[in-house]
Amino acid sequence: MRSVRGVVLEQALLTVRDGEQPAFEAAFAEARAIIAGMPGFRRLSLSRCLERRTGYLLLVEWDRLEDHTEGFRGSVEYERWRQLLHHFYDPFPVVEHFETVLTA
Repeated sequence: MRSVRGVVLEQALLTVRDGEQPAFEAAFAEARAIIAGMPGFRRLSLSRCLERRTGYLLLVEWDRLEDHTEGFRGSVEYERWRQLLHHFYDPFPVVEHFETVLTA
């Protein structure tokens, strides 16, 4: 077994109010340019759940935890991100961060 480190993976399970999925996806398409321009950002994926039409999985890769928690969340640009996206969530998502231990 080999351990792999270096990238911080942010994970958020998003529940979007029923009926607002198309508007959410359109807003996210605009919002992704905001986060993609932040220092330490590597990439993101937004996936739609197949079992729950209101469910989404957001995965964002960062160089360091602080790039997300301090850099992005403390930025002026984060206010625009919030305006675009936060009103779609019910309940508000829990965001957690992970570090790769093993891969196959």
